[in-house]
Parts: sequence; structure tokens; C-alpha cells
Amino acid sequence: QVQLVESGGGLVQPGGSLRLSCAASGSIFRPNVMGWYRQAPGKQRELVATATSEGRVNLADSVKGRFTISRDNAKNTVSLQMNNLKPEDTAVYYCNLMHSSPLGKRDNYWGQGTQVTVSS
Repeated sequence: QVQLVESGGGLVQPGGSLRLSCAASGSIFRPNVMGWYRQAPGKQRELVATATSEGRVNLADSVKGRFTISRDNAKNTVSLQMNNLKPEDTAVYYCNLMHSSPLGKRDNYWGQGTQVTVSS
């Protein structure tokens, strides 16, 4: 019903930058929340940043001051600008969309994930 496609991951040195992008398609209802989660090997998936269709944003404490989330409602895209990357940022990053159907059923959708590796 909703498909999410991520891009922009890769290998970067500590202190470097990457920009992740996610494009959503299908039956997307508003209001909704789009955002990014990450999962490192042996760790639980954790929230990185979210942005609502009304313009409100939320960032995890670990990335405040370094990451910025932005979205384009007209294009149904969301991006994550990651600056001053640290080795502990290494993880698979997943795009997420949450919305409610007209009948009130809340649905959660995930992208396939994109690898971010921060290493010297």
C-alpha cells in the first residue's frame, strides 16, 4: 500500500557528512509522521529523527546539533542530513512512515534500510 525507498548510505570517515533520502509512494494519508530509525549489530532499533506532515520535528539526544531532518510534503520525501559523523553512528538506517486510514487503522511502513559506516 505504501512503499519507501532509501538512498544515500555509504562509508565515511569520522567528522564527515552524509545525506540520506527516502521517497514514499502509494496511498499516503495525512496527517502522518515520517522519520528515520537505525539499528547497529547486536542492538535494538532506535529512533533517530521524525518529522510530521504539519512541520513538527523531533531528534534523538545523541544526534542533536549534528543531524537535521527535513521533508517535502508535495513530493512525499524525507531527508536526513548527517554532519560530524561518529563511529557510534554506524548502523543500518531505516525510513519509516506512520499514518491512519480513513477507518482509523494505524499503519506503520518501513524501507529496506541503507548502511552507514563511519570508520577511519
